[in-house]
Amino acid sequence: MTDFNSLLEKIKKIQTVNEASSLLLSQIDTPKITKALDFAIKAHKGQKRKSGEEYVIHPILVAVITSFFNKDEDIIAAAILHDVVEDTSYTIYYIKDKFGESVANLVEGLTKIVEIRGNSLIPSYSNEALTKSALTFRKMLTASIKDVRVLLIKLCDRLHNMLTLSALPPYKQKRIAEETLVVYAPIAHRLGISTIKNLLEDLAFKYLLPEEYTQIDEYIQKHKKEFFLKLNEMTQKIENLLLSNGFLKDEFEIKSRIKHYYSTYLKMQRKGISIEEVLDLLAIRIIVQKPINCYEVLGLVHLNFRPLISRFKDYIAIPKENGYQTIHTTVYDKNSIIEVQIRTFDMDKNAKFGIAAHWKYKLNTAMPNIKWLENMQFDENVNDFYELAKNDLFSEDIVVYTPSFDTVTLPRGASALDFAYAIHSDIGNKAVEALVNKEKVSLLHQLKTGDIVKIITGNEIIPRCSWINALKTAKAKYEQRKICRQKEKEINRKLALAILSTIFDLNELKIRALIKANDLCENIPKIVDDETFLKDVIKKITITIKKRNLIYLKKTKLKEYIFGNIKILSNKPINDIRFNYCCHPKFGDKILGILDKKEVEIHHRFCNNAEKKLKKAVFVKWIFNEQNRYLLVVSLQNKKGELAKFISFLTKMGIFIHSINLGNDSNNCKIEIEFDKKKYDMIKGKLNKNYNVIEFVSKKDAYNW
Repeated sequence: MTDFNSLLEKIKKIQTVNEASSLLLSQIDTPKITKALDFAIKAHKGQKRKSGEEYVIHPILVAVITSFFNKDEDIIAAAILHDVVEDTSYTIYYIKDKFGESVANLVEGLTKIVEIRGNSLIPSYSNEALTKSALTFRKMLTASIKDVRVLLIKLCDRLHNMLTLSALPPYKQKRIAEETLVVYAPIAHRLGISTIKNLLEDLAFKYLLPEEYTQIDEYIQKHKKEFFLKLNEMTQKIENLLLSNGFLKDEFEIKSRIKHYYSTYLKMQRKGISIEEVLDLLAIRIIVQKPINCYEVLGLVHLNFRPLISRFKDYIAIPKENGYQTIHTTVYDKNSIIEVQIRTFDMDKNAKFGIAAHWKYKLNTAMPNIKWLENMQFDENVNDFYELAKNDLFSEDIVVYTPSFDTVTLPRGASALDFAYAIHSDIGNKAVEALVNKEKVSLLHQLKTGDIVKIITGNEIIPRCSWINALKTAKAKYEQRKICRQKEKEINRKLALAILSTIFDLNELKIRALIKANDLCENIPKIVDDETFLKDVIKKITITIKKRNLIYLKKTKLKEYIFGNIKILSNKPINDIRFNYCCHPKFGDKILGILDKKEVEIHHRFCNNAEKKLKKAVFVKWIFNEQNRYLLVVSLQNKKGELAKFISFLTKMGIFIHSINLGNDSNNCKIEIEFDKKKYDMIKGKLNKNYNVIEFVSKKDAYNW
């Protein structure tokens, strides 16, 4: 790591093309590299960066960084040439002709999508710049499946961009820093390249959260001398311990470090602690020759220093998905708490270089798993894909086990259903229940590291459309969306037929014939969400009926009804609505309305119970009505099931719940609700009778905001 830091310090001082070229050739000097260097200088001639320096300095220095991880000629040449196709008149075919297919394929995978052809690529709700970014990202991942070296060059490219980010205006700095933190640093982590991952995180952190960065920096700088004294003292103790127990001086190495700023910040946020309470702020790394030596050292450390057993992790026996192998333990030394990491020299190289180590060295360590790359190749809308990929990448990991003790890495907060999809799409699609540590749990049960998970499957594919937002992995969300898009088409068609049958008081067979007569078969599902189209369809069918049967006297004009935040269109009298608590639709969810005499029962559109009784239906949609919103604070008893009971109580009164906030230090429950204001006195009376109401006021009351 020291060598890499020294290299970066040299890179920061480079100002001319000659200086950059000399530094690169000091790393690797072959005819192919010289040829690529000369060509890049010629191709980029006259181009400048925002800082005013010659543009070609950037790709040359990207190649310098890349050369630290790999000395392969094709990789270095591709790094030198990675902007040529995008920024000059030279084509990828020219690159292939002059430098070979391998270099050309790498450059092609790194070339941004500059133009978008075809309106179908651009969603109506997005801007073209975002779409270009998303398309480029997907193209890069696709190329990486064929040759993961594309990602190594891209990470080195991003690292150099972050080192020179100060030349850009603040709004661009933040945008690039955010993308770096949520996309590129996690990719470095997945590839096991901690050297790049840590630098990208800290550089992005500095631009995104400058105040928090400064607070941590000031604390570290203030206590730096004290920290290094502690680390030096601990290093000397461990060295003496190893030497006195049979280890020779040249058989081990001991390094020390202060925790990286961004990982320190994450620890503080996750645990809600101050920097003084971060236990692994200081760390010693002991590097030995063989895996068995790691366990010998662990025994010596635990016998001579008091360990915190809850913080012990053995990633040698069970490597991380990215190939990382190290024993982690935390011990007391006098008044200090210090993390001790133990690994072999090969494991140390693997941790620094990740997947690149397997090109540079012939290691006997765990190879990083790149299955996650394949799991990100979806035929989603490009912007949806980009968001899914970012969410999947930018998440802390947990490791769980299959019944045969294979490991599966998932994002923190992942459910048993996420696990099922991680195993195989068919298992996720047909999952019916889960066993976690041999106990039956819900498929939405959140997993934690160390859980042993077994999925029971059925024979049918099961849509779980209302669960999509609760899922954590991109693959699970994608697979369920795919199923639900098809399911939604079926439900919308059934619902459309039920709405028209109710309006015209005709059976489904006759409605189908009338739809066909008006050439509406393809578009008829639209009426469930488009009231203008619904009215147009009613007119067309009415005309057809009158032409065929002059004695048809039913009134088909729709009347509008408003109940709280629900709008209904019906030609039948409606006195009230009720929410069925079997599916708890939330504001914005797709809903349907089942007509029961003069009441409308509101369900989530994907509710299985509703689908079974979908014969009489009306058009329903959400509306926003600030007049009908209230803030309710009640004190609930501190016992199991009390909140669920209270929510059910509200739902049965036709109250819509916008948000729930449970107090941390009391049993108070703060809820934002919505209902027809005509019901205010009745609802207030029932609430006061059954619960301890602390506050119940309209949201319009200014003192609440």
